[in-house]
Amino acid sequence: MANKEAKHPQNVSGPFYCTDPENPNGEGCTACTICYAAAPDFFVSDEEGYAYVSRQPETDEEFTLCLEQLEECPPQAIGNDG
Repeated sequence: MANKEAKHPQNVSGPFYCTDPENPNGEGCTACTICYAAAPDFFVSDEEGYAYVSRQPETDEEFTLCLEQLEECPPQAIGNDG
C-alpha cells in the first residue's frame, strides 16, 4: 500500500498520487514505466524516471484507468486518498 506520508513532490492535488522513490517503507516508485506507459495523460516521469501524477481523472473511465495503474504497480507506489 502506498505511503501517503511519502508522496512524490510533483504530484498534483487530488486523490491519486505516486510515492517518492525515497519512501522509507520501501513502497516508492521504482521507475518501472508501467503507469506512464499505460496512462500517459495522468502519470508522467520526472527527470530521473520516477512517476508522479500530473493530472487527476475527471470521468468514470479516467478514474478506472488510474485505478488499473494502482492495481498493476509492482511496488504499490500509487495511492488513492479518494
